[in-house]
Amino acid sequence: MKHSFRLLVLGASIVALAACATAPAAAPEPIASAAGPAAPPVAEKSAHDRLFELFKASDEAYLKRNPVQALFRGDLRYADRLGDNITDEYYAGEKAAAEADLAALKAIPRDHLDATDQLAYDTFDYTTKDELRAYQPDILNFTKVRPMNHFYGLHTFYPTFASGKGGAPFNTLEDYENNLKRHKDFVTYIDRAIGRFREGEQAGVVETKLTVRNMIEQLNEQLKMKPEDSPYYGPVKQFPEAISAADRARLTKEYRAAITDELFPVLTRLRDFLKNEYLGNAREGVGLMYMKGGDNLYRYEVQSTTTLPMTPEQIHELGLKEVERITAEMEKVRQEVGFKGTLHQFFEHMRSAKQFQPKSRDSLTQDYYRIGRTVEAKIPTYFSTVPKASLVIKPYDPFREKFEAGGSYEQGTPDGSRPGTFYFNAYDLPSRSTWGETTLFLHEGEPGHHFQISLAQENEALPAFMRFGGNTAYVEGWALYAETLGYDMGLYRDPYQRFGTLNDEMLRAMRLVVDTGIHSKGWTRDQAIKYMLDHSGMGRTDATAEVERYIAIPSQATAYKVGALTIQRLRDKAKAELGDRFDIREFHAQVLNTGALPLQILEQKIDRWIAAKKSS
Repeated sequence: MKHSFRLLVLGASIVALAACATAPAAAPEPIASAAGPAAPPVAEKSAHDRLFELFKASDEAYLKRNPVQALFRGDLRYADRLGDNITDEYYAGEKAAAEADLAALKAIPRDHLDATDQLAYDTFDYTTKDELRAYQPDILNFTKVRPMNHFYGLHTFYPTFASGKGGAPFNTLEDYENNLKRHKDFVTYIDRAIGRFREGEQAGVVETKLTVRNMIEQLNEQLKMKPEDSPYYGPVKQFPEAISAADRARLTKEYRAAITDELFPVLTRLRDFLKNEYLGNAREGVGLMYMKGGDNLYRYEVQSTTTLPMTPEQIHELGLKEVERITAEMEKVRQEVGFKGTLHQFFEHMRSAKQFQPKSRDSLTQDYYRIGRTVEAKIPTYFSTVPKASLVIKPYDPFREKFEAGGSYEQGTPDGSRPGTFYFNAYDLPSRSTWGETTLFLHEGEPGHHFQISLAQENEALPAFMRFGGNTAYVEGWALYAETLGYDMGLYRDPYQRFGTLNDEMLRAMRLVVDTGIHSKGWTRDQAIKYMLDHSGMGRTDATAEVERYIAIPSQATAYKVGALTIQRLRDKAKAELGDRFDIREFHAQVLNTGALPLQILEQKIDRWIAAKKSS
């Protein structure tokens, strides 16, 4: 399943924490004995200490059950395992872990915690309950039998992970040996995934023909490679110096044998099963509403993704209103710049006019440097707390730029010793429209992802799951909200830069309409693509990729706009209730200084802040 599942507290820790559930009786007086004075009584652990012991024990147990997550953190204790998160035993263990976590949490008196710890308590409680919901039969029975599709699955994750260029390390002989052991787990998983698909066929719960055809194509692409060209062979092409010539020769032989005798055969079994059996039984309708149990599953997915009690219908209507509002704003830009054609002709003009194409790689770089300086000069007006980590602005390296997004953010270190990095794409310069530069920098750089991620991980008062974790609705919601600060900062007085932010905002608004249209209203793939082409300047290739993403991972795309609108609504509420006492710098500090909270908990926090300000 694609959820980030929660954490089993070790048995001994559960017992110890549960024993502290009631208020302690008064400690008896020490009793003297012939052997001497009695030992002093053991001090009762504070609620804070018990809470953080729970977090630590829970995390430790989670990493043991999910070894790949440990490996991504650089923890190599379980590096010889890939895990087997597809069995009934695994699901039962995760369910028991969540239940044990909640029981241990409830044994800790929340009212004995300070405000920051209470937020940690509430976030852990909310997240664990949400993940526990995923293991109830009415949800699990409709997800476990669809273990992969073209957008997520071990069949596409693992080749990169095991290639020497992914998350798995290849620095020592043991690293190379561990990779071969993980191959065994991969084979087991894929064979069991076929079994899960068959369970779904028998129960009438199946994937779409579209996603199955895409998976078959993905597998064909892997299987047509020569073993030596496969990503699985990558590690033996770049041995570290520490590995001896004899071991290199042995490993090269073993890696090739693993590809030809284990990996390619199991991928062939999966491909042939999907092509010759499963495809014929897959469903035509691309939306979850056409799948048995799909309506209930989608309602859960929407609430889990947005972290709000919203229905698909509410999200759809919200999207329609936002599309209408943004279209009107785009029309204002068209009129302001004096463009004589229709709005769709204006879209094409904005995509193709040479005046919006960077003149050179250096000129594009200088644009972002200039925007960065402009934004940083305005930051003190809007933020009282800024990250210790600085922000570096640079293009992707030429070897990778062709396959990267228009921009992205790479976080720095928690101590600020390594800066965060805003990457922008300088590949195919005619396709890099200058009108999109300001909004991209605000989103990926300052004050978007750089501020949100850095301030969270630099806050050592937070537990690890809040410093380094998060949810899409908050993380992407903040970054999209950060784009709107360009209006406050005066950065969108230029109508073309304003069009750039409206264009990006339109994509997020259309996602609300299209995702819910597909999964709760029966929209077809082509109907969804047409809607996106009719309401934006997107090209057909991009619109097609977006729609097929929504088909594969229902609800995920709704998080961005819902998160941004929630933060904006909370700001408007605070400003209305506080009047002259409202300080936008304080508001932003309240939003950012406790990590990526579920939106319901963020709203509760802001409400408490408003009440405290009004009563002070």
